[in-house]
Amino acid sequence: MSLLSPTHLFFLLAIYSSQSLLPCVECSKLCPHKCICYEHADLVDCRDCGFEHVPRGLPHGTWLLELGRNNLSVIGTQAFTGLWSLRVLVLTNNQIEEIQPQAFFSLSFLEKLDLSWNKLKTLPVDFSSSLPALKELRLEHNNLHYLSGYSLEFLDNMEKLDLSYNKLVSVGPGVFRGLSRLRQLYLHNNKLTVVQQGSLDMLPGLEVLQLSNNNISQIDTDALAPLYSLAVLDLEGNNLHNLKFKTFISLHTTATHIQLSGNPWSCDCELHRVFSKILHVRHLHIDDYRNVTCQDPPQLMGASLAWVDSQLCVAETATVLVITVTVLVTVVAAVVMAERNRKRNRGKNWDTESQTQTQSPPS
Repeated sequence: MSLLSPTHLFFLLAIYSSQSLLPCVECSKLCPHKCICYEHADLVDCRDCGFEHVPRGLPHGTWLLELGRNNLSVIGTQAFTGLWSLRVLVLTNNQIEEIQPQAFFSLSFLEKLDLSWNKLKTLPVDFSSSLPALKELRLEHNNLHYLSGYSLEFLDNMEKLDLSYNKLVSVGPGVFRGLSRLRQLYLHNNKLTVVQQGSLDMLPGLEVLQLSNNNISQIDTDALAPLYSLAVLDLEGNNLHNLKFKTFISLHTTATHIQLSGNPWSCDCELHRVFSKILHVRHLHIDDYRNVTCQDPPQLMGASLAWVDSQLCVAETATVLVITVTVLVTVVAAVVMAERNRKRNRGKNWDTESQTQTQSPPS
């Protein structure tokens, strides 16, 4: 049976620097069979024990509970009753497919919950109702395909949410409405197609938004506007062909670093203008601009946009120039013709006056 990882040991040593982390021998009756309970540290290590259910008889003062790499498939109702002191709960690398209602009842002080590498397809509506103090939630590498706004509604203190490597197709308006203190949101490696307006509302403190490796082809104009603190926006490896300048100018931040490479860009004069405008906005930084390459037109496939951008508007500029010259020539010709006609008419008038004077009888 493996002991705690160096990270956990370091973390606990920082908090319990004056106490021992030796396994408790005298109090073994208070520790579930196969688990290791650490004296004075309020830490219980139940990894790799083959548990199919959350073990009973856990010490009520447990501060960190490790249940990773077991065979848990269901987290039953009130599975952690009595563990009022629990701050960290690790359930990674199990077979969890279902979390029953009120599964986390009595975990009002839990700050970190790790459910990564399981088989969850959805979260119960009351998932967050017993987790008001939660600051970090890890749900990466599951089978989540849908999120209800009610599931995350009461996570007022959440700072980091990892939903990467799931099967989310969309994130509708209001899903994150309860996460007013969220600072990091990881949604990469899902199946998202659109960043909808309203889907990121109520996230004024969000600093990191990771959206890489999805299938995003559209970002609604005002979708990013509520993100006043956004420092990192990763859109690498999506299905973006073009952009709207208004989408990014709506970001009223101090400084935002953007990644846009790995998309099938349609390189034309309009795209050149958009990138050029973004690059001239002081608080917006496209970190991987040199790696942004063209997919279309075929003759530019694989070419760096930074290399060809000055050439993209040549044809359009030439066309505009031809039109401008044509208009000028037409105007000049019209003026010349008008002047000629004016002189010709004045000459005719002069001849008419002369003839009239010649034919008039003397007085």
